[in-house]
Amino acid sequence: MSKVSWKPGTMIYPLPAVLVSCGASEKEWNMLTVAWTGTICTDPAMCYISIRPERHSYSIIKKRMEFTINITTADMAEATDWCGVRSGKDFNKWDATGLTPIAGEKVASPTIEQSPLSIECRVKSIMNLGSHDMFIAEVLNVRADERYIDPDTGRFSLEKSGVMAYSHGFYYELGELIGKFGFSVKKK
Repeated sequence: MSKVSWKPGTMIYPLPAVLVSCGASEKEWNMLTVAWTGTICTDPAMCYISIRPERHSYSIIKKRMEFTINITTADMAEATDWCGVRSGKDFNKWDATGLTPIAGEKVASPTIEQSPLSIECRVKSIMNLGSHDMFIAEVLNVRADERYIDPDTGRFSLEKSGVMAYSHGFYYELGELIGKFGFSVKKK
C-alpha cells in the first residue's frame, strides 16, 4: 500500500451533521447546519461547535451565549442541507423547512421537535481559530425523544432514529452495528 501526501486539511470524517438552534425569542430563533462539533469533556459535560463569523447565527450565539445542538436523521437530510446553504437573515428557516421549534427548558434557544436528541448548551468561552471560532460550551440539559428510550432498561437507542453523518461533502445514514465498546477485549 502506498500513500500520497496532500496539503493540510480537515479530513477527519465522518462527523455528525447537526442543526444548531439559537436565539432568545421566537422572533430571533434561527438554526444553521454545523459539522464541526464534538464532545470535549464528560464531567462537567462539555461540547463545542465551530462557526464562521460571517454566518448569521454566529452573532446571535455570541450575543446570547447559548445554543442547542440538535442531532439530525435521514428524514431531516434535506432540511439539514438547506439550512447550511441558506441564511437566516434572508429566510425564515422554520417555515422553509417545516421543522418545528420547541422552547428550550434550560436555555432560551429552541430545540427541534423532529430531532431525536437535543443538547442545550451555555457558552463558556470562544476561541478564534482562523476561518472559524470555536464556541466551548457546558451542557445544561439533554432532551431525548421518548420513542428511542427502552421502557425496560432506560437505554437511549439513537441508532434506531436513522441518525445522519457528514463525510467530505456527503450525508450518510449510519448503518450496521459492527461492535460495542470493549468488545475487542471481552471474554468469548
